[in-house]
Amino acid sequence: MTGRVIDAIRQATAADAAAIAHIHSVSRAATMPYLPPREHSDDEIRRWVEQVVLKECRVWVAVRDRELLGYAVLEGDDLLDQLYLLPDARRRGIGTLLLDEVRRHSPGGLSLHVFRANTDARAFYERHGFTVTGTDDGSANMENLPQLTYGWKPGSQV
Repeated sequence: MTGRVIDAIRQATAADAAAIAHIHSVSRAATMPYLPPREHSDDEIRRWVEQVVLKECRVWVAVRDRELLGYAVLEGDDLLDQLYLLPDARRRGIGTLLLDEVRRHSPGGLSLHVFRANTDARAFYERHGFTVTGTDDGSANMENLPQLTYGWKPGSQV
């Protein structure tokens, strides 16, 4: 990737479901090798994005040359439920642009969950002013992996 980082960040549509599902799968496979083997097919993940994520949450996508490079999901008013990028789109500022978009829609602050083993994501959020507000043993997530809860309030951005 050279030149401009992205053309736009826009709200996702139903037509984006397959691309979002693809980003979800390849990002997790490339950046989280500690995850247990995947239990859901590509088609099941696409249907979940289409029927649950896009209908129940607000979703933004980062686009360049009509290709989706990443996405962010805001559940409710303040839960950053997902932020994933294509592996080759990482470390180019795209995650920050998506996070900034979500923050604009969460004036009271944000919370999120990160697997304890996901040191890259933890460092990313900490660089952006998030602090650990809780921990759990993983019994509440489908991967059964310990996770941290992070929080951010306006004015705490580094």
